[in-house]
Amino acid sequence: MNAIEEFYRVAFARYGDLEWWPADDPFEVAIGAILTQNTSWKNVERAIERLKCDGLLSPNTISDVPMEKLAEAIRPSGYYNQKAKKLKAFVEWFREELDCDFSAGDTMPTAHLRESLMSVKGIGPETADDILLYAFEKPVFVVDAYTYRIAVRHGWSPPDVGYDELAEIFTSSLDEDVFLYKNFHAILVEIGKTFCTKKAPKCVNCPMKPTLRNGTPLVIV
Repeated sequence: MNAIEEFYRVAFARYGDLEWWPADDPFEVAIGAILTQNTSWKNVERAIERLKCDGLLSPNTISDVPMEKLAEAIRPSGYYNQKAKKLKAFVEWFREELDCDFSAGDTMPTAHLRESLMSVKGIGPETADDILLYAFEKPVFVVDAYTYRIAVRHGWSPPDVGYDELAEIFTSSLDEDVFLYKNFHAILVEIGKTFCTKKAPKCVNCPMKPTLRNGTPLVIV
């Protein structure tokens, strides 16, 4: 068992299935993945609730609604004018490429689908992988600030690691399994928020301390 597998074994014993991503359907997942850029999940929940209350959480309504009204609905997520444009761009892609049907992506190679998603203005690697993993249920590993911080502190990767390189470190160390990738990512986020914080990490009380080399982070990033 390698270090990353051991980390997940210990983490799963503590956290179990975190049942992430909270959403009613894959389309809501995709919208949430765009809205969560540069904001907290609490703000995303508020924005999604407003979309639901305004009857705007569907491809057709997002496509048809005036930009200003869409931006106002998602105001709680921050950068709402930019994100309104991103939502409309995603919906246009979703209609043209998949006829608004997530199951149409089932037979598409993951690499092709990822490249196509990233051609949408405002969708970068992390957002694309969020959508691929949680909406399309494709076996990709999502890299975010929490993933990076924990990986570097545990010595799984160097501080100058790139996004795709770090994702490869995880996928090459784990079985290819959508549930595993989803839950591991969710656990990393939870640990990153509560223990492996950006400043003054709480290693003494962290349940993952036994998996640290020598019991202390190798690098504070």
